[in-house]
Amino acid sequence: MKERIAGFILMTAIVPMAVIGYLILVYVGIRGNNERGRAGVRALDHFVNATVFNGHAWESVSSHAWRVQDRKKWARGIIWLTDKFQKDHCLRANKREQPIVDLMTKKGLNRQTIK
Repeated sequence: MKERIAGFILMTAIVPMAVIGYLILVYVGIRGNNERGRAGVRALDHFVNATVFNGHAWESVSSHAWRVQDRKKWARGIIWLTDKFQKDHCLRANKREQPIVDLMTKKGLNRQTIK
């Protein structure tokens, strides 16, 4: 119960900042610094992976899709789509991110923190 209450309080503060962050990301994407834009898109990618696809918060949708492609239909769709823009994008993302996923799970950072 403590975790749910803490999560609710935290989200009450974070969601308005996330909306502001998204608006800044749109502006940066049009007129701003490319490095800042890439960092924002990467963070958004990880957020979507964790919330929409029930993945790890430290992994991109592309890497997650590659890792579960034999079990998840959505993953095959992501791989198909990204291949239209960059051949083997998901494979490359997974090669880059799998060591991080392995380290985080080995250290137990995917476990509940508030009990």
